[in-house]
Amino acid sequence: MRTNLLLPTRPPEERLEGFEPEELVALLDISSDWFWKTDHEHRYVHLTPGLRDHSMMDPADFLGRRPWEIDSESPPDAWESYRRSIERREPVRLEITKHDRVGGRRHLELNGRPVFAGAVFVGYRGVGRDVTRNVDLERALRENQVRYQEVIESIKEVIFRTDANGRFTFLNRAWERSFGHPVRESVATSIVDYIHPDDQDTFVTELARVISGRAPAYAGQFRLRSRNGEIRWIEATAHPVGRGGGAAAPEGLVGTLFDITVRKIAEMTLRNLNQELEARVKLRTTELEASNRELEAFSYSVSHDLRAPLRAIEGFATILEDELSDRLDDEARGHILRIRKASQRMAQTIDDLLKLAQLTRQPLHAETFDMSDLAGQILDELRATDPDRKVALDIASGLVVTADRNLMQVALENLLGNAWKFTSGRDQTRISLSAETDRDRQVFCIADNGAGFDMAFANKLFRPFHRLHGSTEFPGTGIGLANVHRIIMRHGGRIWATAKPNQGARFYFTLGR
Repeated sequence: MRTNLLLPTRPPEERLEGFEPEELVALLDISSDWFWKTDHEHRYVHLTPGLRDHSMMDPADFLGRRPWEIDSESPPDAWESYRRSIERREPVRLEITKHDRVGGRRHLELNGRPVFAGAVFVGYRGVGRDVTRNVDLERALRENQVRYQEVIESIKEVIFRTDANGRFTFLNRAWERSFGHPVRESVATSIVDYIHPDDQDTFVTELARVISGRAPAYAGQFRLRSRNGEIRWIEATAHPVGRGGGAAAPEGLVGTLFDITVRKIAEMTLRNLNQELEARVKLRTTELEASNRELEAFSYSVSHDLRAPLRAIEGFATILEDELSDRLDDEARGHILRIRKASQRMAQTIDDLLKLAQLTRQPLHAETFDMSDLAGQILDELRATDPDRKVALDIASGLVVTADRNLMQVALENLLGNAWKFTSGRDQTRISLSAETDRDRQVFCIADNGAGFDMAFANKLFRPFHRLHGSTEFPGTGIGLANVHRIIMRHGGRIWATAKPNQGARFYFTLGR
């Protein structure tokens, strides 16, 4: 039971003049749920049926009892102030919490005044109301306020409200947790007082635009000083709170403050790393350009300084063979022939080395073309070199790719040329070009029925000057597949091979997506 004694709203001497008795009864019916009456010993002697109708309580539970004798939830000491008032014959207002006949808790409000017969006190007369709904609403409101406050205080972001002058009127505890400023000391201070001096003018200008209605809201970043002097980066949002709409100036602002210092530090670190990386790339690019110039100079030296003595060796060997042909025996002619072939191989090696170096420097010019047509042209040229050879070709049609046509021609010339070369000892040459799709990427395959190779040495296949067959058996310098490997790598692809000795080889390659 809850019992509260409240002072009367009107002095006892005030009278309701101008009202007829019937009108006063009607007014009482409007302002109350039932009437009650006690005798001079404060026992209830009369209660109207409204108690039963509005509160589901039997008036018989009250009759013959004093208020503090009623079965309620009020402790005995709660009645002391009430009893002092009735002993002084003062008007009273009482709230009682009592269970109704179905077990529900009801809150009753009783208002009464003392009644006298002449100078003799005869009891109290009053009205009663069931205020259960109001009490429950008040309690629910208080509980909602507690829950709302718990949610507000659990949020990591600072939630604030200011008046029209920018002074804090509310701050949640995140303000103190994040920046160390006590909430109690911060309320009634200006938000500008905490902002870094270099950011204050911009902040005040932007906020003035919101207050004046020129901007609907504020969203920005600034630096804020914590209680220990540390500078923190803040991301803030705010919008005006009006006085009910219209053109009236807003009462203030509500918004949030979020500490983004960690993110800012990460951004600045990333920016510094990018700048450092750009500087390194620029330096590396300069070094590569210098290296390319040196390589070009070296290539020029190789092309001119090495070719001259080779030409001299071959030239003098030719002169010896021509002028002394009648005096040379077979052994001498063999020596001269070996000298000429060695100089020719050296010249070819120099040419292949220069091509390998050029592939590294040559820029890519991507275009879309039919690789099937290009392969057919290369094979036609190979067949023209040996028209009597029996050849079975299987070139898949419509192999359209986007790549550097010139470089891919070099790659196909090497791959198809090798297939042609290593099938020279077969009764019938079989060469194919096909493609299949693997994980949204085309895998091309050039296969032959030639000499093949031992897979134990496959790791040396694409290295310069590494040959898996002797030069007397199959001519070459060992540069061709190294060129192919570089071309495929420059296109963002990969190349590999499978083979067995005397059972042919299959070369697979992909190009970039």
